[in-house]
Order: sequence, then C-alpha cells, then structure tokens
Amino acid sequence: MSEAQAYFEIRNLHAETEDTPILKGLDLTISKGETHALMGPNGSGKSTLANVIMGHPAYEVTEGEILFKGENLLEMEPEERAQAGVFLAFQYPVSVPGVSVAKFLKSAHDATHGESKLKPAEFLKELRENIKYLDIDDAFINRFLNDGFSGGEKKRMEILQMLTLKPQFAVMDETDSGLDIDALQVVAKGVNKLTGPNFGLLVITHYERILRYIHPDHLHVLIDGKIVHTGGPELVKKLEENGYDWVREQFGQEVLVG
Repeated sequence: MSEAQAYFEIRNLHAETEDTPILKGLDLTISKGETHALMGPNGSGKSTLANVIMGHPAYEVTEGEILFKGENLLEMEPEERAQAGVFLAFQYPVSVPGVSVAKFLKSAHDATHGESKLKPAEFLKELRENIKYLDIDDAFINRFLNDGFSGGEKKRMEILQMLTLKPQFAVMDETDSGLDIDALQVVAKGVNKLTGPNFGLLVITHYERILRYIHPDHLHVLIDGKIVHTGGPELVKKLEENGYDWVREQFGQEVLVG
C-alpha cells in the first residue's frame, strides 16, 4: 500500500455503547489530499464513528484499527490524537463559560504545535485574519467559548478552530445541521481554505446540500454500521433523488465499491 493510501485507514471497525453494537465491521481508506463524505439514515452509526475516531469514552471498540499515518489512533488518548494532527468538528459544540475564545484557541494551538507554535502577537494577527475571512465580528474573540452563541456561531467557531489549529486530518460530524444558507456557505468557505495536498477530510452529513459547496472525491453510504456502497460525486444527486431505500434494495449489507 502506498504512503498516500495509508494516510487514514479504518480496518474492520466494531464499536458499541452500553453493550449495543453500533459499528459492525466498517472499512474506509482516505488518501492524503482527499475529501470523503459519509452519509446515511439516522441511527446508522455516523456520529458514533466520529466519536470513536477521537476517543470518546462512551464508546468501546471491540475489534479493528484506525490508522493515521501508520499509527493506531486507538492506542492513543484523545489529546494525543489531537497532537498527532486529527481534529473533530462537533455536531453539538459545548459551552465553556469563563474561557475566552482567544485564550482557548491559543492554548489549543500551543498544545498541538509544540516547538512550532506562534508567538502571541503572531498568533493574534493570524487569528484576526481568520475571523475576518469567516465574516465574524472581531469582538468574537473576547467572548466566552460558545457561551450564549447561536447555532450558527457555534459552527463558525468549529471552523475557526480548524483554521487556527491547521490539522492534518479533520472529521466534520454533521457540522452543517441547523445552518441557514449563509452560515453554510461560510462554513464551506473555511473548510475549502484548508483542503489541499497535505490535508485529509471526512465530512459526515445527513443532508446533501453541504456537498454543493464542499465537493467530495468519494461518497460513502453507511447503513446499520457498515459502508454498503461507495461512489463518486454523482452519487450525491442519486441519493437526493432516491433516498436510501434504493441502496438497501440494490446492495443490502454487502460492501460494494462503485
């Protein structure tokens, strides 16, 4: 397997929560520089996958591996996964009263960049540039993290974190949910700024509309804990027109690549 193919790989992943199996043998390979989208009906295991990748303690992996640049993420603590360059944009970001956006981002930046971290003045300059790029009010950086934020502001905050931390691989867990068209375009604008040959992205979504702005190289359909079908960008339109019933009818639970 080439270095590019081994950039991010999930092998035969099984995971459960409260003794209920959710992921049932999931396989996925994302090459360096690629954007992949994962779609599926409610309850298929999409958010479970995102949480397992980042090490949420409520989920137990019973079998399989998650490899990032050849290292097994499952052997790392959540903070070690972040330090390795993996980032998760949450579907429901939590509030942290008493901690300003600027302080939080500087601490996160320092923790994930080690000796390459920016000096305070350089960091603040770059942060203000990213805020301007995302069309966010400059006063945003002095507010407490997600405290009193609207849904759209919380999602922009997630993208601001991505631009600030510059991860090597990111997972977006339904970051588009609840966004109006203007906020969705801003989120996509931030994501597209990061995409490139040294970045990998997995967009987990229930709706196809974000994929009009973030264009995946490959689209996967997750049903009952397994990826049952994979296609190119044209699969987005087919899912929009036909829903998931045709996937079940044609492919059942077999893992097929199209």
